[in-house]
Amino acid sequence: MKPRFTLSQLTITVFLFALLFSCSKENSQSVTPQQQAQASLVSGQSDSQAEIIFNGIFDDAMGVNNYVGMGGTGIFGRGASINGYTGIDSLPTCATVTITHTNATSFFPVQVLIDFGTTGCTRPADGHTRRGKIIIVYTNRLLVPGAVATTTFDGFYIDSIKVEGTHTITNTSPTATNILARQFTADVINAKLSTLDGNYINWNSHKIITQTQGLTTPSYPMDDVFQVEGSANGLSKNGNMLVAWQSTVIKPLVKEFQCRWITEGTVKIVRASSNTAASWIGYLDYGTGNCDNLATITINGVVYQITLH
Repeated sequence: MKPRFTLSQLTITVFLFALLFSCSKENSQSVTPQQQAQASLVSGQSDSQAEIIFNGIFDDAMGVNNYVGMGGTGIFGRGASINGYTGIDSLPTCATVTITHTNATSFFPVQVLIDFGTTGCTRPADGHTRRGKIIIVYTNRLLVPGAVATTTFDGFYIDSIKVEGTHTITNTSPTATNILARQFTADVINAKLSTLDGNYINWNSHKIITQTQGLTTPSYPMDDVFQVEGSANGLSKNGNMLVAWQSTVIKPLVKEFQCRWITEGTVKIVRASSNTAASWIGYLDYGTGNCDNLATITINGVVYQITLH
């Protein structure tokens, strides 16, 4: 059986990292291989947690409706309407959506505010409890080349995790007429995922998202499949440990609108100040196509199974 870890379980095993990874002694020879591996586990799980949360934000921004995206993805489904716009709304009744046009003479820019309230709003489809607000501003419909959607957060939590930062989607497709070539960039800027116990993840990411399936069925997003390439960097505080890392996609990640997790792909994770040949390097593997919340991290030949958020 593969060893399984959560961030809370790792806290005990890495208690002595406070001095080793948060100051100039980071490269000290007194750091054991076991400690290096534990740090890699924490950074790998932190990177995957941030990736999954902001992968969901991409789907939410795309899924609001057919006027600003394609409708029916992320926290949205099909059927009802919001403010007269069709395509939308599988949100629980405790959530509200407000659409505001900031220019009186044109449809865009448009702001979409998703308010989950202050007491917690659980969506049965994914089991997560959300509270606070997601605010998305669109310069055009996201399927139009050059369109930008910028997402920010106001007191927003998913379960016990507070989400801060800026998420920007830009349509970088080559032309408006070629529907068989659709691409986006997704940038996460100064994100912070924090919990009440003082632990947090700081994360910045730049990803290129290319659609590979579903282009000929624009009215049905559930068959859309994308490959994700790019890199990220982060800083994770977990108990008395502080560790920084850089991550690079070395085998394209596969995201599907019908699944809220990444289903395939590999990410290489290296501590920010580490030698690139060090044995502590982690390889985060999202699997071979199954829609599940499992992934593995391989460090120096040892495979650890982790559970995604």
